[in-house]
Amino acid sequence: QVQLVESGGGLVQPGGSLKLSCAASGDSLGRYEVGWSRRIPGKERELIATLTPFHFEHYAQVAKGRATISLDNAKNMVFLQMNNLGPEDSAIYYCHARVVGTSVSFWGQGTLVTVSS
Repeated sequence: QVQLVESGGGLVQPGGSLKLSCAASGDSLGRYEVGWSRRIPGKERELIATLTPFHFEHYAQVAKGRATISLDNAKNMVFLQMNNLGPEDSAIYYCHARVVGTSVSFWGQGTLVTVSS
């Protein structure tokens, strides 16, 4: 199984950008469908983006046009770049990895992003 640790959260100015990182250990991320989700306080967790081993990217409507998910196989890390952030993007962001063809998923502990002036 794979262990995931997110980093890169913090305070961001409205209109700013961030790049979240997720370091994996225990297995190669290239074998998984990787993704990012977030939990806004008081709301259900929502998917932001996924990336399959076949390099197919999927973005939720809330992220389309301002988010990019990427995978660095050499570093065994997955990244989420998000631009034009607003207060509504404040949330705990989680990276996850799903074994392709199964419902088996692994999640990180999350990293907090606060968008505020």
